Amino acid sequence: MRTATPQMARAINDRLALDLLLERGPLTAPQLRALTGLSRPTVSDLIERLRVNGLIEVAGESGEDRRGPNARLYGIVADRAHVAGIDVRRSAVNVTVADITGRTAGSAVRPLRPGDDLAELIVATVAEAAGSRSMHAVVLGAPGLVDPDAGDLVADNGVPGWKPNLLQTLRHRIDAPVTLENEVNLAAVAEHRAGSARGREDFVLLWLDDGVGAAITLDGRLRRGVSGGAGEIGFLRPGGTAICDMVTSEAARALDPDSLAALLAEIAFTLVAVLDPGLVVLGGGTGHSGGDALAARTGEHLAALSPVPVQVRPSTVEGNAILRGALFTALSIAHRDVFGGVPG
Repeated sequence: MRTATPQMARAINDRLALDLLLERGPLTAPQLRALTGLSRPTVSDLIERLRVNGLIEVAGESGEDRRGPNARLYGIVADRAHVAGIDVRRSAVNVTVADITGRTAGSAVRPLRPGDDLAELIVATVAEAAGSRSMHAVVLGAPGLVDPDAGDLVADNGVPGWKPNLLQTLRHRIDAPVTLENEVNLAAVAEHRAGSARGREDFVLLWLDDGVGAAITLDGRLRRGVSGGAGEIGFLRPGGTAICDMVTSEAARALDPDSLAALLAEIAFTLVAVLDPGLVVLGGGTGHSGGDALAARTGEHLAALSPVPVQVRPSTVEGNAILRGALFTALSIAHRDVFGGVPG
């Protein structure tokens, strides 16, 4: 039987306090004691340790009339690290830079045209968004199958200027680790952290945009499959027509609301029958714009097909879901590296 060493216990307590400060903002020592259940000496020690290590700082005082150590508010040193999220679409490159607390520090968008040097465009857009800040981690979202082991595309993704050595080029030219992830998977990360799937361990995101696909989360973990192809329902051909051609943005606009909902229910049922996720989130431009009305209609049609209960909700992620998922993923890397993981 393993027991926690003093060093392990300190690491666990430190990470617990840091996560609370990330989630709730600046807190006093008494508030940290109340939220963690730790003793006064333990909290005092961890506050001093985190301050010496440059992870937290005094961010003000609690209450206008209170003075002394118990009134001090402690917050994360936001500039300790910065990360970048990148969304590479077929027509543009979007970049957002955030500090280690997740607060946006810069952003940039540049159009992508046929003939552009995509690597040069990405590097320039990151530089514009970052300014003088150095990056701790960069996560790039793009269409296509990403091999979980190699971390690179399995095949061409149709993005203008994308070359087989693009990722290696970016890793040489950007002074930070660069991670590539499928864009729908990143949208699912955002949905799980800040959207309709928040608090759910199991769900499927049905992505309906200029590309069509799905992302699968089971037991709280994103599932990629052996080769990165989990959720690639666009390749399926019910009735001889590929799903990716059946529910493009243009095709969706040509259907009346009930016909579109019926079609989405048929597509979702393919996933529900195999995975029984309990929740289907309609994302992308079509899912987001369809809102509660489209989700409710789809849910009614799906209930008539499925022998298991399943909820259907629209995406509620604000802004660019792919970009937000990239930032959440990059922040997880920075938090692990800078704050430390909980030893196991």
